[in-house]
Amino acid sequence: MAEITVNGQARRVDVEGDTPLLWVLRDTLGMVGTKYGCGVAQCGACTVLLDGVATRSCQLPLDAVAGRAVTTIEAIEADPVGARLVAAWVALDVPQCGYCQSGQLMAATALLKETPKPDEAAIAAAMTNLCRCGTYNAIAAGIRQASEAA
Repeated sequence: MAEITVNGQARRVDVEGDTPLLWVLRDTLGMVGTKYGCGVAQCGACTVLLDGVATRSCQLPLDAVAGRAVTTIEAIEADPVGARLVAAWVALDVPQCGYCQSGQLMAATALLKETPKPDEAAIAAAMTNLCRCGTYNAIAAGIRQASEAA
């Protein structure tokens, strides 16, 4: 039995400590907004915020999140930065298939919280998540729009 804090709430889960956080979120807690992509922490579909830092959850064992705050896409609009990004995503019609977008939004939120007015190089450096549909230009435009709305 372990206790983790997800979206501001303490949650008790009965899983092994080496279980990846992604599966705890999806299978144990029923929070399916965080997606499984590659399973090797490369694509970013599973990105969550861990103490505000964009973190790939598919390879992160539950034991590694003890005492730390996990934020998922389900709570992103409760954050003013996340809410601005979601509004920009909708206004610009950023997603195509949408599968990777929860991870993209989490990474973008971490970026704007750390660097409220990022330049193109900072956006490119921070946004390492993969998008099979190739919406990278639209994602960068959404980040710029949310940044300007601050």
